[in-house]
Amino acid sequence: MIKKYQNSAGVMTRIADLLIVLLSWCFAYPLRFDFLHFVSYGELPDVHYYTDLLPLILILWGAGFQFFGVYRYDRILRRSTEIYTLIRAHFAILVLFTALTYFITQFRFSRGVILVFGFLVLIGCWLFRVIYRKILRELNRKGIRNTKLLAIGNTKALHELISKLSRYPELGIELTRVLQPADSVNALEWIKKDQAKMVLISFSRNDTALLDPLIRSLKEEMIDVQIVPDFSDYLALGAEVDAFEGVPLIQLNQSPLFGYRSWLKRFFDFILSFIGLLILSPLLLFIALLVKITSKGPVLYQQERMGIDGKTFKMLKFRSMKLNAEEESGAVWAVENDVRRTSIGMFLRSTSIDELPQLYNVLKGEMSLVGPRPERPVFVTQFRSEIPNYMLRHKVKSGITGWAQINGWRGDTSLEKRIECDLYYIRNWSAWLDIKILFLTIFKGFVNKNAY
Repeated sequence: MIKKYQNSAGVMTRIADLLIVLLSWCFAYPLRFDFLHFVSYGELPDVHYYTDLLPLILILWGAGFQFFGVYRYDRILRRSTEIYTLIRAHFAILVLFTALTYFITQFRFSRGVILVFGFLVLIGCWLFRVIYRKILRELNRKGIRNTKLLAIGNTKALHELISKLSRYPELGIELTRVLQPADSVNALEWIKKDQAKMVLISFSRNDTALLDPLIRSLKEEMIDVQIVPDFSDYLALGAEVDAFEGVPLIQLNQSPLFGYRSWLKRFFDFILSFIGLLILSPLLLFIALLVKITSKGPVLYQQERMGIDGKTFKMLKFRSMKLNAEEESGAVWAVENDVRRTSIGMFLRSTSIDELPQLYNVLKGEMSLVGPRPERPVFVTQFRSEIPNYMLRHKVKSGITGWAQINGWRGDTSLEKRIECDLYYIRNWSAWLDIKILFLTIFKGFVNKNAY
């Protein structure tokens, strides 16, 4: 049902966007040179230089909006998400377009024209979406394009879906009634009475015996049948429906970091970790010297940690503990006022400077700049049986910093809250979220009362 809306709304929006882009570029030239005289020109530039760019502009914005997910149904339903996605995509394409104008020709295009064009496109695309939603809602309110829906079931997933559908009247879906599984034997009578064109079915495991006869009775009817699987007990990261050679597959708890996303994140990690090591090299050498002259032993400490897909690696730190600190106690977490710390170790741990060598782990690809903090295998064995969904945090690379860390969940704090933050990060990953976390780490991540 959502894909039908996506197809119809997506086609209209694509056409409207291209028209808005075309008209904005056509009007940007006269607006800049005929009405906005904040910079004087001797002789006006030849308009043909600008009109010749139209094919490139239409391709860039058409393909760019598609690439950045402007037309994805899960992003065009919520108005806040829709406008955020639109703004992000538009400015990224505008920057690319501006850069391209410096390489494809020696002619220097007016920055004023480009700015006016960018403003017109953004305002035009946003206004179209606002108006289009209002038109759809008004048509649906009058019953002009409504699709009547009958729901059968009593699962949490079904009621959650019905509640969410009610928030989007532009979909044109009118719920007529909700039948209990026991009443499904009379489903055809209610469907005909309500003139329903769509049926939602969601049975719990206890009612699966009623599902087969219901589906069989609906097979010969001219009605859309959609099944809402109830996997709420199994889900932590989400679910996607896929198909292989016509066989439907429901993927549970799949990481969003695959394909180009993983390559983008790896590129981002490699570049920033390389730059970070170069810039911070004087500080790293100075800290290494302090560690060496204040205590016996190696400068760096290697500790086995568990990363993506359960693979282990040697995580690097500046040594902040005395040699053989765990010889008697075994593997334990650091605690406040830990007597095992060296004289410089307290400062290193409280400021998180001891974590900086992990930039090398990031450069090698063993870690990421942002992700769930890696844990020692001995603790993973313990936590996986105590904390639900604990192992799902290993669906992505471990990070130097993460959503949990900037929210204060580090050190000897609630593991449940930390896992909750880790799963939130994985579910909602985006390059912009990584940038946000890195930025907030500067103010919230390095110095923390729980860092000891």
